[in-house]
Amino acid sequence: MLVARLARWTRYSAAGVAVVFTGETGAKGKVREASAAGIFYPAESGMLRRQIDDLLAKAVKTERMPGLHAIVCPHAGYVYSGVVAAASYLQCEGRGYSTVIILAPSHTAYLQTASVTDADVFRTPLGDAVVSKRARLLARLPPFELEPRCDVRRPPWWEDVHRAAIEPGDDRADTWEHADEVQVPFIQRAMPGAEIIPVIMGDVDPVAAAKALAQVIDDKTLIVVSTDLSHYRSYADARRLDHSCVEAICRLDPSGIAPDSACGRIPVLTLIELAKQRGWHAQLLDYRNSGDTAGGKGRVVGYAAIAFGEGSGERAGVARHSAQERRELLAIARRALGEAASTGKSIEVDPATIPPALREKKGCFVTLTEGGRLRGCIGHIIAQEPLCQAVADNARSAAIRDPRFGAVTASEVKDIEIEVSVLTTPVALEFSGPDELLAKLNAGRDGVVLQIGRRTATYLPQVWEQLRDKVAFLNSLAEKAGCGAHEWRGAGVKVFTYQVESFSEAEGEHAE
Repeated sequence: MLVARLARWTRYSAAGVAVVFTGETGAKGKVREASAAGIFYPAESGMLRRQIDDLLAKAVKTERMPGLHAIVCPHAGYVYSGVVAAASYLQCEGRGYSTVIILAPSHTAYLQTASVTDADVFRTPLGDAVVSKRARLLARLPPFELEPRCDVRRPPWWEDVHRAAIEPGDDRADTWEHADEVQVPFIQRAMPGAEIIPVIMGDVDPVAAAKALAQVIDDKTLIVVSTDLSHYRSYADARRLDHSCVEAICRLDPSGIAPDSACGRIPVLTLIELAKQRGWHAQLLDYRNSGDTAGGKGRVVGYAAIAFGEGSGERAGVARHSAQERRELLAIARRALGEAASTGKSIEVDPATIPPALREKKGCFVTLTEGGRLRGCIGHIIAQEPLCQAVADNARSAAIRDPRFGAVTASEVKDIEIEVSVLTTPVALEFSGPDELLAKLNAGRDGVVLQIGRRTATYLPQVWEQLRDKVAFLNSLAEKAGCGAHEWRGAGVKVFTYQVESFSEAEGEHAE
């Protein structure tokens, strides 16, 4: 598979091999030369510039997050993951960042520290990116170090790279690493003039790393976490595993990120710790895998774009859609319900016919009732597709896949009422024990995610109408998770809260 991938990547270089620019130490100081140009991205400057601009134009456009401090981006070849990375970099344009810290995993070096580059400039086909002088300040703070010696295993394509000869003993963690390098051309296009601090992270304590980073960042600093998600799973398995990982990241829940769920797990965990310290929130911008972009669906790699900041319009209060937008979502759900009941098939929503607000990726649930009684309810806390398509898919699932009920029949459809709930991103609720948890829960307003060990369940805020007592609410939610009614009182329990914008067909013209 690697050989086939390299065969495709080499088309970026005029000679059919990777191109690395000659190293030099001169007026600019020490130059870190590109090692992935012509392999992961084009080696010719004009081609690279055009490709990045094209990816930015094609990327998912989402509402800009206020107070953006960090992004998560994939690091595969641009033909595979570039459009997902572009969704994160669109969020960064025009914000005036002066420094970008890149936290990347190592694919070639064994490290028990975090290696900070000792280069003065980082060279790509687009020119030289200046390395911030704060790199050396960061390198004084454990677990960060200034390019320590380490064991390096060169990548299979290293002999195809045209660069000044490097003796094997002189390799450093960053010499052949692509995970940080592929971010730099995007930074040069989206944030021209910003200085960078590339860091290759080994097996370090994320809490200690976050504490160190907190001492060098300011409001003009952006953190870029470079990671792919699951590797070489089937398309369906990848979506399931990646969905779980993305939800954990957006909940700031490190326990939900398995060792094999993200190659950049340590950088991700470091960002989560920093976000918890600073009160940042996370929002999914885009998710795809290589089966959605340039590869087959047999063995895929997952990619996510996630923004971390001081919140979005949702955080200040639940975002509201217009009456027309609500009607469109309800009409989509109604059409999906009818198709599911008649044929069992799903419907595809054409984004070109949908208002921009309904193309954003949001968590949502679709609830079906018949004669005032629940008939089905399915949804996702964090969506990985546009809201319009998520509503269609959840309406179908609520009709035929809710295990509590039989499938809705075609004869029932006319009697089914539909409610759509659009969710904000869940936020971890900090509490020291059951009494504080009860005090902090906002009955009637909060949707609640309860996690007891590996078991998780959620109730929408509407459930408070039937379970007004907080203890009864949590008892029932624990049982829904497959646990004992009182297990929410135990140690290690995690709770996340969110809010919803709910609307139904019964509201009619009063939906505004």
